[in-house]
Amino acid sequence: MDAKRLFIATALSMLILWGYGQMYPSPQPNTAATATAQQAQVQAASPLGATSPITVNTDTVQAVIDEKSGDLRGMTLNQYNSAADEQQKFVLLADGKPLTYIAQSELVDANGKNWLEGLTFSSAQKNYTLSGDTLEVKLSAQAANGVNIDKVYTFRKNSYLVNVRFDVKNTGSAPIQVGTNYQVVRDNSKPEGEGWFMSSYNGPVVYTPDSDEFQKVKYSDLDDDFQTGKDTAEYQRKATGGYVGMIQHYFVSAWIMQPQEGSNICEKAACTVNMKKRSDNLYSSGVNVAPVQVAAGSSQSFGAQLYAGPQITSILKTVSPKFELTKDYGRVHIFAAPLFALLNWLHSLINNWGWAIIVLTIIVKAILYPLNNKAYRSMAKMRTVAPKMEALKKQYGDDKMGLQQAMMKLYRDEKINPLGGCLPMLVQMPIFIGLYWMIFLSVELRQAPWLGWITDLSRPDPFFILPILMAATMWFQTTLNPPPSDPTQAQMMKIMPLMFSVMFFFFPAGLVLYYVVNNLLTIAQQWHINRQSEKLATEPQVLDKEPAPGKGKGKK
Repeated sequence: MDAKRLFIATALSMLILWGYGQMYPSPQPNTAATATAQQAQVQAASPLGATSPITVNTDTVQAVIDEKSGDLRGMTLNQYNSAADEQQKFVLLADGKPLTYIAQSELVDANGKNWLEGLTFSSAQKNYTLSGDTLEVKLSAQAANGVNIDKVYTFRKNSYLVNVRFDVKNTGSAPIQVGTNYQVVRDNSKPEGEGWFMSSYNGPVVYTPDSDEFQKVKYSDLDDDFQTGKDTAEYQRKATGGYVGMIQHYFVSAWIMQPQEGSNICEKAACTVNMKKRSDNLYSSGVNVAPVQVAAGSSQSFGAQLYAGPQITSILKTVSPKFELTKDYGRVHIFAAPLFALLNWLHSLINNWGWAIIVLTIIVKAILYPLNNKAYRSMAKMRTVAPKMEALKKQYGDDKMGLQQAMMKLYRDEKINPLGGCLPMLVQMPIFIGLYWMIFLSVELRQAPWLGWITDLSRPDPFFILPILMAATMWFQTTLNPPPSDPTQAQMMKIMPLMFSVMFFFFPAGLVLYYVVNNLLTIAQQWHINRQSEKLATEPQVLDKEPAPGKGKGKK
């Protein structure tokens, strides 16, 4: 019976983990033909066709700006390798290869018309390299009615923040209305490196202090609005600050309305968040800032910051209030966030993420020791009465009602709670799920070595040693409990470690490391409790066989 409950509890825990994985779906194109057709449509119908690239190189990124439109159409992260090929650098933003994912910024008039439509920017040079602390890339264009526009990108050393500024000079004879529109645009293709067992939310997000809620908008919701012509997707439209953009596993691209350092772009003019599917089959997530007047003969600047980089918690906290929520732990944030804070602190002491995970696992196991102790003691009691239960099954045969009543009496006599082993495990489940998502979503583990053959804790074990150890420890745990009487259930208990180990072959090594260490600690604790229970169960029999001196039946 205890083996049955162990199986149910384990299966339930894995089901919950799988369920949470389904809450963060990674939309995929229907077929290769659909993806090809979509790319052709994008090239033909959108402004993403022909480009005149300007390349920018810094210590952190290689950026590509389209000289004609002024859009940021490429961003390669120098300090991160590709999930598909470790010899290549990771491409975050791209203009059609391997995906369409760009950052656009526009000037609009009082009617929402794009000031830049039909204009062509020009730049003094085609290649820029950061040599100091900052680098400015200026593109210039001449609009109608004597309006001069400079678009200036500012890159900083050791930073993933890019400042985008419009300097507008009205040399005409009449005032003009100028607003801004900032958006991140991409297709709905699955980010590289993701699969069935390696999937997290991919899509538009927004946070504003007005709702004080981190909101995710699925591509499917925007598809529905596009088909019906309505605007029904649930997210905060009006904003007095915050940020808006796109997230995927490990990385985020977002326009910052309310930076930690700098002015809030929503202070002087109203901001409206806008998410939609466009006619070119791309999805945009951005913010519109209401127009303000620029008097004749005067100049005014309009700017915003774009963050395009990894979800490193320590960096995210310096960008914008609540920006760390883009590392999306979902509903278990209340558990995952403090667990990562503890892991990060341990790493600061140990300077190795693998050993920090091991120490964290030991600490969590120690904190949960009382709950685990209660669960394992209950299992141990069930183990000791297993022979009596088997005898009852033989005695009552097909009399299920009589067997149930006899077993309930046995539980009362032995003071056993049949659910005593399951309930403590269910109480701990949110913590386990929090640990899972915390390790799974921590880009800090990307390219972080642990020991010997593990050179990247974010990738699967190259030699499958940890998954094999995972299967072995799971199998050994089943031996600590009596085999189920049901042959089908007994067979399932034998193959369950193999089934789970197959999944763990695809999991990040850091995550499997946590489970292996947790299993080893569980085995040690359960083995110790089983030994204690067996000793207590045999002590009365030893006393009966060895009566105290002077009180035996042979006394005369």
